[in-house]
Amino acid sequence: MILKKGQKIVFAGDSVTDDGRKRPIGEGLWEGVGKGFVRMIDTFLTVDYPELFIHCVNMGESGNTSRDLLARWDKDVLERNPDWVVLCIGFNDVWRQYDSPTQQDCWVMPEEYRNNLNAMADKTTAKMIWMTPYYLEPNENDPMRKRMDEYGAICKEEAAKRGIPCIDLQETFAEILKYRYPAYITWDRVHPGWTGSLIIARAFMKELEK
Repeated sequence: MILKKGQKIVFAGDSVTDDGRKRPIGEGLWEGVGKGFVRMIDTFLTVDYPELFIHCVNMGESGNTSRDLLARWDKDVLERNPDWVVLCIGFNDVWRQYDSPTQQDCWVMPEEYRNNLNAMADKTTAKMIWMTPYYLEPNENDPMRKRMDEYGAICKEEAAKRGIPCIDLQETFAEILKYRYPAYITWDRVHPGWTGSLIIARAFMKELEK
């Protein structure tokens, strides 16, 4: 276990992270940290490592792109004084290119995504763990899956350059997609639901326990 007693983890991202967390700060009892993978990680840490008293804070914001997250990084992430920051962003950077094809001003293209990831890392003195965006579509030639893979590769590349652990969530979901249709897990192939959230939480715990 790489966490130390009393440390604080801030989870930063979009709706995949947010999942109904409390405002203005996603912390505290019950659904304070939301109903998704952050809630499950908090529960795993409480059950498996009760002596550590890890403080989980969910600062996901539904609809955010990496551009949006960078704009609120200082206030919503750094001002929480975390020991660790978990970054999972990029879904909307890709999605807006498909659900808003006539609003190109809201698109975040690959090089801006790369630059935004690095800008957030440059501002952060806490230790970081990154998680790639994913699209729960087993057909790698599907246009949105192919595009999401491109952003996932950027995330992994930049994390590797910095020595930041990076969890490949697309690869993490690959096993269940051999057996279950994506809509069984999540109707829109992005928001993870209970099954997907548990898969993400387990992958995160494995990273902590390496």
